[in-house]
Amino acid sequence: MQAGIIRGAAGLPRGLCYTVRLLLGACRSSSSFQFLPFHTDGSRPGARKELRCLTTFKDLGLIPELLQAIADLGYTEPTPIQAQAIPLVLAGRDVMGGAQTGTGKTASFTLPLLQRLAPYANTSTSPARHPVRALILAPTRELAAQVEESVRQYGKYLPLRSACIYGGVPMDPQIAQLRAGVEVLVATPGRLLDHVQQRTLNLSQVEVVVLDEADRMLDMGFIPDVRRILGLLTARKQSLLFSATFSDEIKKLADSFLKDPVLVEVARNRTAESVTHLVHPVAREKKRELLVHLIKSRDMRQVLVFCSTRLGTNRLAYQLNREGVQAQAIHGDKSQSERTQALEEFKSGKVRVLVATDVAARGLDIAELPYVVNFDLPNSPEDYVHRIGRTGRAGAKGTAISLVSPDEHERLEAIEKTIKQRIRREIVPGFGPQAAEATPLLEPRRDRRRDAEVGRLTRGDEGAGAPNPSQVPDDPIFYMPYEPGMYTPPQQQPPPKPKPEPPRKPQKQIPVLLGGPVRKTG
Repeated sequence: MQAGIIRGAAGLPRGLCYTVRLLLGACRSSSSFQFLPFHTDGSRPGARKELRCLTTFKDLGLIPELLQAIADLGYTEPTPIQAQAIPLVLAGRDVMGGAQTGTGKTASFTLPLLQRLAPYANTSTSPARHPVRALILAPTRELAAQVEESVRQYGKYLPLRSACIYGGVPMDPQIAQLRAGVEVLVATPGRLLDHVQQRTLNLSQVEVVVLDEADRMLDMGFIPDVRRILGLLTARKQSLLFSATFSDEIKKLADSFLKDPVLVEVARNRTAESVTHLVHPVAREKKRELLVHLIKSRDMRQVLVFCSTRLGTNRLAYQLNREGVQAQAIHGDKSQSERTQALEEFKSGKVRVLVATDVAARGLDIAELPYVVNFDLPNSPEDYVHRIGRTGRAGAKGTAISLVSPDEHERLEAIEKTIKQRIRREIVPGFGPQAAEATPLLEPRRDRRRDAEVGRLTRGDEGAGAPNPSQVPDDPIFYMPYEPGMYTPPQQQPPPKPKPEPPRKPQKQIPVLLGGPVRKTG
């Protein structure tokens, strides 16, 4: 990989900002990046600094306890987001990370967070020795549980306590866990505020706060709750924000609590190279039949299917079970116990298909998931990237199948534009749409535009449009020589005389002082 120049971006929150632009793939030890600090006004202070790409976790400066835990999990090299974010977090900088699912972003803040809290690690049974020092906010229960699981795995050689609190379950067990003392708390915003109102949680000693998947928090309407939580924390804290996209609202939120942040940005809206994308054009009324046909004919196991609505997930899961395909639905209306049970049955292989909504699938971490199926295309192209991120993780191979009806062709084009890739089409015999309806799905937009132009020209040649000027009959007058007097302008008519006005009738004189005409008396 050639050396890349890393420049600061204008318009980022406050003061001096650093921007780290990462190319695809892991950095090699021979490559180096020129680290050019820029102020937001465009000036460049000082001289250049060199930022070397680190290729092992040991190069990142992690303590032996964390290195041992990483080795136990089988990881050997950091991902690009980990190689760039971990040293910055260890240095105490605020970080604004642009990374999507499947890039290893959880470890990029979990590992340095645990190393920062390592001096506080102790085996005391006193709750006072275990105050909350790190707070991680996640948008969904599944993601919160996944992050807390990572904290326990990476920190298993450190006597630090962690807990995960979220809604949908009773508060009493969570209260007991908080009273016993925890250093690392992973929570959803709503349930965290519930504990704050019940006075069962003290956040006065929080030193590090992490906002994971801030874009999804924005979509779910959690930003007001997040602002309330940030207002409860001390100003002397390190703040980390991770988001797949940086909308104006996310930038405004970052500007409110990040101090001179470092922007670490992995190439976003890109899917893993190990994922095979495939589109099956299909008539909308045949989608379910095609899905059953694919699962049975290809003997597909562990299939994660995405639907747009909660009602759609329930209906599809019910119909699949009637067709002999074991399926479970998972969405926001399900209780936590039902969601956990469905996920465990899916992981164990008892359930063949898991039908989910976008929100419910956030945080699902299934090792080597082979298939992701888009039963409905998402409205947002970024959601497609998040969906596909469930498969092909950590270099494993995966297949992403989209069942696309003709009315969804514009969504498909937006997705292809976002991921900068044209997805291969494959019509399954007996399930495809009508030929006329399939044209927008099978032909690229530029080909359709060219065909339309050719069609217009052809119709003009055939006389189907405006009349051809060559077919207008000729008038002999245009070929006659000019002769004076041939054209006589029309004489101007005199203006019509005004009609005489009719004589007016004399009005009776009315005595004004008497108020009316004089009456005769006799």
